[in-house]
Amino acid sequence: MINVNKLNIENYISFDGTTFDIELTYELFGQPLGESPIVLINHALTGNSSVSGSKGWWNSIVGDKKLIDTNNYTVLAFNFPGNGYYGKLIDNYENLILRDIAKIFIIGLEKLKIKKLYAIIGGSIGGGLVWEIASISPNISENYIPIASDWKSSDWLLANTRLQKQILNNSSNPVHDARIHAMLCYRSPLSFQKKFDRSVNEDTKIFNVESWLLYHGKKLQKRFQLSSYKLMNHLLSTIDITQGGKINFEDIIANIKGNIFIVSVDSDLFFTDCQNRDTFYKACRIKDNIFFKTIRSVHGHDAFLIEFDQINKLLSTVFKREKVLDSNF
Repeated sequence: MINVNKLNIENYISFDGTTFDIELTYELFGQPLGESPIVLINHALTGNSSVSGSKGWWNSIVGDKKLIDTNNYTVLAFNFPGNGYYGKLIDNYENLILRDIAKIFIIGLEKLKIKKLYAIIGGSIGGGLVWEIASISPNISENYIPIASDWKSSDWLLANTRLQKQILNNSSNPVHDARIHAMLCYRSPLSFQKKFDRSVNEDTKIFNVESWLLYHGKKLQKRFQLSSYKLMNHLLSTIDITQGGKINFEDIIANIKGNIFIVSVDSDLFFTDCQNRDTFYKACRIKDNIFFKTIRSVHGHDAFLIEFDQINKLLSTVFKREKVLDSNF
């Protein structure tokens, strides 16, 4: 049974000066609040707070005797406000940026009387949110773990979010069609080749890769609302812990006291491995306790939702009670 809780954050003023009444929903897994170290998990663009259990999107990572063992940790997962999962939609979403979501999550932690986290972890936009939270509250967590993400929206990412926006605003079947385009960013050419190898669907007589794309378009269309997709796509384009260069990147990194584990995917087309390595090179000149981990996969960006064995190995030392910090860079 899904047990979604709600926090009301009234009169929140966004970074552009707009006032919102925010309905922040969340789920808890594992140990009760206050009894064990807390792990905050940030979901990805079409994800939600159901990170564990029979329908949990990360149940290979989170659960009984899993990497994030619910016998040892309290697991907290907020929903992005406006993502449509047991919460109100947001019409004026363009008055929010990802930094606002980070601030809202921090307010949520305060309302739950949580002063310290053991770890914050998330993939894709959820990893971008890890960076944003770290930049605002550099002492709130012992460990920051952004996976398949970065601290900024690159030019490539901005180009793709713009195309997604055009599809969402102009297509007669917007969620379906935008999802088809997105799947081309989430996987890699080699992943497609290995999976389909130009095979043909015997029923429809079209290529299996086309059938697969149409299936994912229809699947998301059934469970995700247009306004939520527009919101999340917009937020994806606003990742930038330097606030457009107003704050020096090196100064932000120097203020973060906790360990940072950058987890890259070597075939990622969305947040590239090169981009992540560049971030690591810049940050490790200032900060000693920053580490680089690599998921090696043909599957591209979505490897953080596929390569569970690798994630378990790469982060096993982080989630053991006695940790030995190392880098596989």
